[in-house]
Amino acid sequence: MIVVPYSAAYKEMWDDFVRNAKNATFLLERDFMDYHADRFFDCSVMVFDGDMGHGEVSKPEECGRLRAVMPANWVESERTVYSHQGLTYGGLIVDVEVTQQEVLTYMQVILQYCRDMLQAQKFIYKPIPYIYSTYPTGEDLYALFRAGGTLLSRSVSSVIALRSQIRMRTLRLRQAKKALDNNLYIDRVVESNTEGIHEYWQLLTSVLQAHHHVNPVHSENEIQLLMSRFPREIRLFTVKHEDRIVAGCVVFLTKQVAHIQYIASGDEGREYGALDLLFRHLIADRYKQMDFLDFGISTEQGGQYLNTGLIFQKEGFGARAICYDSYEIDLDNEVIDRMAGNMGVTEDNTIHFLSLKKINDSFEPKLTQTVEQVIKSGRYLLGRWNQRFEEEYARFCGTRNCVLVGNGMDALTLILRGYKTLLGWSEGDEVIVPANTFIATILAIREAGLTPVLCEPTLQDYLIDTDRMKALLTERTRAVMPVHLYGRICDMVTINAWAQKNGLKVIEDAAQAHGAMYRGLRAGHLGDAAGFSFYPGKNLGALGDAGCITTDDDQLAQTVRMMANYGSSEKYVNRYKGMNSRTDEIQAAVLSVKLPRLDEDNARRREIASLYTSQLQNPLVVTPSMPEDMAEHVFYVYPVRCPAREKLQEYLQAKGVQTLIHYPIPPHRQEAFLEWSDKHFPITERIHREVLSLPISPLLTDAQVATIIKLINEFNVDL
Repeated sequence: MIVVPYSAAYKEMWDDFVRNAKNATFLLERDFMDYHADRFFDCSVMVFDGDMGHGEVSKPEECGRLRAVMPANWVESERTVYSHQGLTYGGLIVDVEVTQQEVLTYMQVILQYCRDMLQAQKFIYKPIPYIYSTYPTGEDLYALFRAGGTLLSRSVSSVIALRSQIRMRTLRLRQAKKALDNNLYIDRVVESNTEGIHEYWQLLTSVLQAHHHVNPVHSENEIQLLMSRFPREIRLFTVKHEDRIVAGCVVFLTKQVAHIQYIASGDEGREYGALDLLFRHLIADRYKQMDFLDFGISTEQGGQYLNTGLIFQKEGFGARAICYDSYEIDLDNEVIDRMAGNMGVTEDNTIHFLSLKKINDSFEPKLTQTVEQVIKSGRYLLGRWNQRFEEEYARFCGTRNCVLVGNGMDALTLILRGYKTLLGWSEGDEVIVPANTFIATILAIREAGLTPVLCEPTLQDYLIDTDRMKALLTERTRAVMPVHLYGRICDMVTINAWAQKNGLKVIEDAAQAHGAMYRGLRAGHLGDAAGFSFYPGKNLGALGDAGCITTDDDQLAQTVRMMANYGSSEKYVNRYKGMNSRTDEIQAAVLSVKLPRLDEDNARRREIASLYTSQLQNPLVVTPSMPEDMAEHVFYVYPVRCPAREKLQEYLQAKGVQTLIHYPIPPHRQEAFLEWSDKHFPITERIHREVLSLPISPLLTDAQVATIIKLINEFNVDL
């Protein structure tokens, strides 16, 4: 089963499917739906019978056969998907030949998609009433029941079954005759008659304001535009008296249903029975070949109030009630994953350590739309997206400067090279760095022509041990590079005070700490300068390599910017022996799309970490210590320690839970640093020997976290 987000490439396929579907109307064709795109954030999906997962296709012919579509809108502030707000109703639309079990499956994979890809928490579903169906169907209602859907609101419409029509009441016939006797007549206002549309819309607006204190959903210009785009489907009928419009309505036509909306009658129209004349005409003459004529909703406040006057009039023409319902589905409800049985499984049950595709899909369609903007702009390096993100991220971190570069290692290298140039550091001067960091931190120091001095971490938080750090000071020490490992902020008060006392620079390796807070300041604003990585797997990740430097040091920022661009600030004029280290425009644009959600994603990581910490109770597994202020940790990684790490990892893998090891070999034991082979760092070595990283993606569900906790608590092995 393939769930594919709707895009313009699928327009013809979508419309062909809707026209021939079991239960669809022209209101669900793309031209009408896309008209509302300025109001609603479209997240419609299509379900194909292929087997490639969520949206892993680039061409329609790769998808298999289209079996269902779901028009939908996304309201991010509410974390809610609506089955199309731009329409009266728009639920699951299916192929004529589908079975009930298949409808269950389609509904399940769509709900899973909304939960996993959009991080939606609720789905508000408005099923299409049976009168719109080529074949009367309520299959999606059973699927809603299986998904745990609850009735949210119920509105009542009045519908005439024109094939088995109930006799029209005498009162309505007398009123229609009264209208004719007073020379009222019916006139269709065509889409080009702007004066007629204007006159009726003024009447409609005045009636709605006087009696209901609301305005029409569509403006006059909008309804005229819709009528011009859909002249066969959207029609305006009015009743006139001496060339004045005294009543009228708009009719939306589908295959079988004439749906009446925007009914209005002024005082003169009500006196002479104008609507009775109009409705009799629509029923007996204009649309007698249709199956149904729907007079529209006669309730207010979600069905809590019944307008008895409207009901009385509509029932006089032979109309009877039909319910239009809205259902609410809790997407965190575990029943969604079981509602269709085995057929509902869209992928294996593996709990992935981190699915980059799911992460990026959760930013769609904005992510793709933004990338397309960059492609169409023709500017791919050092353009407006670089400038925009630098301004946004500097503001986010609270620094005066942000300079985008090629990657996180380059960021650290350039900071060190910049200070080396500006401050006259000598080749081989020393930088103190934790021994258990990722090797890129150490490589950056070497690349800058400086000497890394390894410092043991503490076993409690895996961060640099500030007491040991102080003991490593020599006359050649120029800087200390605290690494906010796994997303937790180091003891920056102690580090900064000691560095200031000894004339050292403090350079944060913040590659894993995007968004972390420490005593009111962000990571990246806790030292003299900071280097960030935007590797795709980071809390704030690009679609490829990217990095940046943040600092309040204007001179350093200017120097780094030149060094990253061949040592140049003016084309072909090179002040420094620079390098090529630039973030391209696509990556900068992607980061701008993702940055506004960073704090929210970090908060979800903290929630998961808190669940792990409070509920993991296996004596073989040591959880990391938590800071007093949880804002100091963004949990890029949640590392546990186990003396039987490999067996724990194998056990979890066999149970369908992916884990990673950050990092299996400490830098001083790497072949690249044979000169350190005689060094011994027992705490570092223990960490690298025992640490195992659990899944902590912000897209993990509570159910998945509970599964991981249960499995770890059940793990047992003889040491």
